[in-house]
Amino acid sequence: MKKIEQRAVVCRILALLLAAGLCLFLIRYFRGAGDWASSAFNRHLYNSAGQLAAGTVLDRDGDVLSWVEKGKRAYYDGETVRKATLHAVGDLQGGIGTGALNAFADKLTGYSLLNGAFGAQRGGELYLTLDARYNYEAYRALNGRAGTVAVYNYRTGEVLCMVSAPSYDPLHVPEDLETNDRWKGAYLNRFLSSAFTPGSVYKTVTLAAALEDIPDLESRTWNCTGSVRLGEETIVCSGAHGEQKIGDAFANSCNAAFAQIAVELGADALRRHTEKAGLTGSYSVDGIPTARGSFRWENMTEGRLGWAGVGQDQDLVNPCALMVYMGAVANGGRAAEPYLILRTKNALGIPSLPHIPSKTGTLVSAAAAKKLTDMMAANMEKTYGTQRFSGMDLCAKSGTAEVGEGQTPHAWFAGFLRNENAPYAFVVLVENGGGGNSVAGTVAGKTLDVIVNGY
Repeated sequence: MKKIEQRAVVCRILALLLAAGLCLFLIRYFRGAGDWASSAFNRHLYNSAGQLAAGTVLDRDGDVLSWVEKGKRAYYDGETVRKATLHAVGDLQGGIGTGALNAFADKLTGYSLLNGAFGAQRGGELYLTLDARYNYEAYRALNGRAGTVAVYNYRTGEVLCMVSAPSYDPLHVPEDLETNDRWKGAYLNRFLSSAFTPGSVYKTVTLAAALEDIPDLESRTWNCTGSVRLGEETIVCSGAHGEQKIGDAFANSCNAAFAQIAVELGADALRRHTEKAGLTGSYSVDGIPTARGSFRWENMTEGRLGWAGVGQDQDLVNPCALMVYMGAVANGGRAAEPYLILRTKNALGIPSLPHIPSKTGTLVSAAAAKKLTDMMAANMEKTYGTQRFSGMDLCAKSGTAEVGEGQTPHAWFAGFLRNENAPYAFVVLVENGGGGNSVAGTVAGKTLDVIVNGY
């Protein structure tokens, strides 16, 4: 009798393990079946050269960016467009992880849980939220320099422009792609998958923290003599700005004032507001995870905390996260999360359901967002000038990020439009580009002019 009971217990355990294994398999199946079906090992979907031989990639206007012709993958008939859309569309070898040919292969094959890969060789259609013309103009504006340009609708989440450079023509891959520094990081989507020293664009977070946590901030003044000593560090400014209120200190991008504000706030408050802003988290852009920003707050001296508060020290920010934060400031504290797939049609011609926008949490308080918006608008009048941004109610912050002795700083320009019919947030980064306003601001102006004014 005892043996029967023991065997019954063993049978129950085995049955539970079997049920648990079946549940695990089903969970993995529902989550990853599309990836399994569209794996490069599936020879029904990939040709002998390893190219995805199914599906068509189009931009939001229906311009065909990549399709299959006689079993081989073809691309848009225009070299600059191919380069400008490479990190969105993908390459023939599968090296661009964020490209649609890699990241959205299951959508291109028309895979579904109901029909499997039925009709996959005919493939489906995948419309990106991007406009190829916007990418083309942004890529030209970068003018051969490394960096990224992105624009998105902060109310709907549609990414209208996403360019990463250096880039290359997928139909004519450079022979020295792996060895020449000219192509360094060409496989990397800098917008989604990288993090960079932010410089003064991070002052938007420091300012938001101060607006929320320092009650008398707007009635105080800071005197800038060109530098300030904090502990063992000398925080150097771009000039001697004299006596200034917070709005002027922001327009002047005064390191001395903002370093002192950072020390007054303290490391814990800056950490809290940086995390709240979404700069240490990761967004999922149609399943593509963005790189996380990173900051060091532990054991900070006054001097290092001052440098961190102006976007230096060990601060690193992902461009996509910064763009979404700008959208949240524009939208009263929350913004739509970005996405790249506008719609799809499977092999049977059945369209996908409309995208339902999802919103971020509160990245900045509504009160702080309103004041920050006004100050960013004032930057345009006081510092940046409006001649490059005709027809735009623009709010922006530039950044010139020091990245090492002997190296030219990174140039940043980030912000948003308040135009009712153009609710767009943007980010521009030019690696080792120099001045944020003069270099990245000019790239932003050329790109936004096409998007907003159609020029």
